Amino acid sequence: MTNATFAIGGDIEVCRLGFGAMRITGPGTWGPPDDPVAARALLRRAVELGVQLIDTADAYGPGVSEELIAEALSPYDGLLIATKGGYERSGPGGLSESGELTGWTPNGRPGHLRSACEASLRRLGLDRIDLYQLHTPDPAVPFVESIGALKELQDEGKIRHIGVSNVTLEQLAVARTVADISTVQNRLDFGNSRWQDMLTECERHTIGFIPYRPLRAWDPTHQQVLAEAASRHSANTNQIALAWLLASPPSHCPSPAPQHARISKTTLQPPRSASTKTRYTRSPQWSANPRPTGSGGFNCCRFAPPE
Repeated sequence: MTNATFAIGGDIEVCRLGFGAMRITGPGTWGPPDDPVAARALLRRAVELGVQLIDTADAYGPGVSEELIAEALSPYDGLLIATKGGYERSGPGGLSESGELTGWTPNGRPGHLRSACEASLRRLGLDRIDLYQLHTPDPAVPFVESIGALKELQDEGKIRHIGVSNVTLEQLAVARTVADISTVQNRLDFGNSRWQDMLTECERHTIGFIPYRPLRAWDPTHQQVLAEAASRHSANTNQIALAWLLASPPSHCPSPAPQHARISKTTLQPPRSASTKTRYTRSPQWSANPRPTGSGGFNCCRFAPPE
């Protein structure tokens, strides 16, 4: 039986299956959703099903995701609200003809990160953000300066734990010389071994690994295996994928991002049984179906990606 919880930073214990709040905004992660009532209902439903880690960013909207979270979930009883800073938005996200991301511009300048963090505090209605992550390295800014800015905010009591996202092993090593790093949020991609190398490094230092796009990482061959396992266990392929991710070291925390309010217990919960014991008031009720066998190295899980 695998651990159902992970302690972020060693002292904030949460259910390992989180909720990514990127897709509760408008198309292209830009502007408000067509139905804000449904978006708020989706957030509340996720919490009802046992989610304790809500992952968002100031760039989602921008600001829209954080505002919806505050409207739906404040005062966050038993929840860890994790957010990020380090991008500026110029319009709906998309891809150029060359495959480059558009509408998202890295900004890791210390002044910007301070302003972004303080704006997130206001939108979320918090005095301190329990997990604040650098959304992406900025090639125009020395990485140590960006991490140093977060360390200053932490020293001032505005951040409890620091995380990084979209980083290499070398960048993680640099970040750890400046501050204690509690989480790494990188894309899950079975097409190369970089995610496994990062997971191994996170395990070595008890750093939470939050893979984004955990349900998009499976190629057609994997999908066939998932479909066969789903048939055997009377489950859907997303449940089997999440069960595989969770059947691994306890520092892996996947956080998928459902796009609509028709979220159900079977959507969020892998087919497995587990007892939970956390310092929070809510605990997930896992289904009683047996989990598939499998190996892998993961930490925390989130349903959706930071773009």
